[in-house]
Amino acid sequence: MGVFDTHAPLRVTKRPTHSRYSRSRDYDVEKHRYETDSDDGSEYSSDDSSLVSSRETSGSYSSNRPMLPRKSSAGSQRPPLRSSYKLPNRVVRYLCLGLISTIIIFMISLVRMSVVSSRRVDSGGMRKRPPPPPAPWESFPFLTRYYGGLRTLVPFEENKPEYPLPEDEPSNRTTMENIIPTRDIPASKPFEAYSKHSSKSYLKEYAPVKECFLDTASTIRIPRLQYYHGRPSGFPDAVIGSYELLGFPEDICFERFGRLGAYGHGYSQKYGGTGTGQHGDMEGASAESEVDYRDVNWAEAQKRCHEANAERFKAKRAIIEPSTTYSILDEGKSAHGSQRKREEASTSDQILSNTTVPSKKLPRTAVVIRSYDDFEYREEDVLQLRAMISELSLGSGGEYDVHLLVQVKDEGKHAIWADHESYEEHLNASVPEEFRGITTLWTTTQMLMLYQGIYDTFARGPELPAHGSYRGLQMAMQHFAQKHQEYDFFWHWEIDIRYTGHYYNLFSQIEAWSRKQPRKLLWERNSRFYIPSVHGSWEDFKQMVRVQTEMGTKSPEEIWAGLPGVKTPSPAPKGENPIWGPERPQDPEDWFETENDPMPLTTPEKDKYQWGVGEDADLISFNPLFDPEGTTWLLADDYTGYNITEKPVPRRAAIVTSSRMSRRLLNTMHRETAFKKHHAFSEMWAPTAALHHGYKAVYVPHPMYVDREWPTAYLAGVMNAGRNGATGGSKSSVFGEKEHNFLGMTWYYNAGFAPNLWKRWLGLSVNNEGGEEFETIVDEGRDGKGVNGMRGGEGRMCLPPMLIHPVKDVELPVGSPLNQLEVPESDPAA
Repeated sequence: MGVFDTHAPLRVTKRPTHSRYSRSRDYDVEKHRYETDSDDGSEYSSDDSSLVSSRETSGSYSSNRPMLPRKSSAGSQRPPLRSSYKLPNRVVRYLCLGLISTIIIFMISLVRMSVVSSRRVDSGGMRKRPPPPPAPWESFPFLTRYYGGLRTLVPFEENKPEYPLPEDEPSNRTTMENIIPTRDIPASKPFEAYSKHSSKSYLKEYAPVKECFLDTASTIRIPRLQYYHGRPSGFPDAVIGSYELLGFPEDICFERFGRLGAYGHGYSQKYGGTGTGQHGDMEGASAESEVDYRDVNWAEAQKRCHEANAERFKAKRAIIEPSTTYSILDEGKSAHGSQRKREEASTSDQILSNTTVPSKKLPRTAVVIRSYDDFEYREEDVLQLRAMISELSLGSGGEYDVHLLVQVKDEGKHAIWADHESYEEHLNASVPEEFRGITTLWTTTQMLMLYQGIYDTFARGPELPAHGSYRGLQMAMQHFAQKHQEYDFFWHWEIDIRYTGHYYNLFSQIEAWSRKQPRKLLWERNSRFYIPSVHGSWEDFKQMVRVQTEMGTKSPEEIWAGLPGVKTPSPAPKGENPIWGPERPQDPEDWFETENDPMPLTTPEKDKYQWGVGEDADLISFNPLFDPEGTTWLLADDYTGYNITEKPVPRRAAIVTSSRMSRRLLNTMHRETAFKKHHAFSEMWAPTAALHHGYKAVYVPHPMYVDREWPTAYLAGVMNAGRNGATGGSKSSVFGEKEHNFLGMTWYYNAGFAPNLWKRWLGLSVNNEGGEEFETIVDEGRDGKGVNGMRGGEGRMCLPPMLIHPVKDVELPVGSPLNQLEVPESDPAA
């Protein structure tokens, strides 16, 4: 408690403490607030330390006190007494009363403001405020020719795309609906995805492919897709990515029956179909054959296919897990199994030695599709799974295996690890019968047991732990890879991804293109969107990336520099050192098993874009590998286990976890998580591990479409608005607070255009547009302008090969199954 200083009535001085541990210090009022009480807690000071004020009036003295002070004798002189002064009790009471009254009035005011605010919300008074201005791209006009039909097909070379326009001027737009003639639907053609398997050059290096079948009797062949040559007139071009660059077919398109009719779309459940696609425009809709899928076991079909083509692939050994306790049965089984495996291996070696086969062996790849146990497998989801297995695994002769990785959410209710019967029981209740053999169940607690000791930052709260499916999904992939070392690569795929083309053509072309990419400036190219209408050819884009990296670019954050009132001058652009080899964490204690990491043989200046050519990519992503440091991305700092006392750990991320990872990369991630406790958010962990160990990572610029007429120069400025022309490394990055710019695109985790385009392609109505009548009937009452003004009558939509994500909860009209049809009873009185 302070004492009142008579020389400065309005200043409260703190009584010094007498503790031997105390020391004088200055107090910051903003930081320490009201921490000015004395240490002993006394209310008043007992020391006579206050002098009598020189401004005391007569009323301050006793009436018996003389007006003039009496002189003291020489022998009795002593220092004048310092009188102790206290505020009168009446004044203290008034001050306390005033303070209490102020607090009460303040609290009442807060309560009143809360009540008034709640009433305004209930009455709608808050709506009177003007809404925030829309994003600039929302003012751009919608593109219409995505929804053109088969009756307007033109050769690709003759097509005049609605977008992007050469001059990027909205005034040059043409109303396509007014000039497109209506034609008859042409004939479709079968798509040949495996033509290279029969080429002479392929057969010189690899063993021939033996045909795979759906049934054990080898009578049901894999059906083929049907495509149309050309595109609907005016169909826009992809604004991001390139068909020509990746070798995708650009001059064809697929409609729903040619794409999905091979897997049960368009015919009844009575004949083994899904019962979907029997409504709407069906003119010219005919699949190559109608396959009865009711008895197909996809696990057995894939296994038979691999066994028939085993000589094409590298030999793999099965993983033998040693027993952790003594058991006679285990020892006997192990000895018998080892002897049998040795005999089989010896027989196999003798067969191979007597047969002349090409020396090159193909790697095998697992396509792991993520799902969860309460996922509802609708007919449209079943069509997609059948398509992936048929086109990737069976059609390729076993180059791929398709798996389902299913998370069990309610672990307390479903004790799948209690015994084998519990596991099988929940598997049968969660997955359709035809896919149960390719399914692996996993739980969050299982990951917590495998990867213990990780410090959880709870970046998104305790309800989303580091070991869960949101922040730690790669843990499940790491464990899956440990159990399946027979695969060289692992595609991590999301069940809500759709592809309008052939899956084998997609995967094989992407992998081949990634293999050709040189490592020089690879990470720098990976961090940028490729927009051909702005960047030109791929060679032009490569040179632009080199110049931006070496010289630097002016940051968008400096647009206010140099204006009146802005004192900070605009700094000159600053280049950066390209990534060349492993980019290690700053603390050597965070390095882990680096002795086998790939290292460059020369300097980047001497390299002629040769290092890395012909090397398989350890990581392939569908979005740029951006630097999250400095961005507004919500999960930029969601990593743990590293020393960050001096500076953050170098890292990279790619939004949307769908990617291909090598066994080497997943093994490294697994060991770092288990032994070093290193981990990061699902979309950041694999790119960061590849960065630290110098593994080859490639962003594939696949074709992406946009729903509105963006000026392409503006689009490029938004998408590559990060540091030095990249997508990340700055708060101006599109990843973070500016992710709304992806809503109108065909690929992102929350893209709104993607599901709408897919549903319209399936013949469904979206926002009262599209559907059966739109495809078959011309509405002369519409003016033909804009999406809502399209007249229709052009037939089914036909889309070129494109990735579409996300697509969820698609409900297709289904005909009644045969066993549910009600047969009316005859009326005896009739």
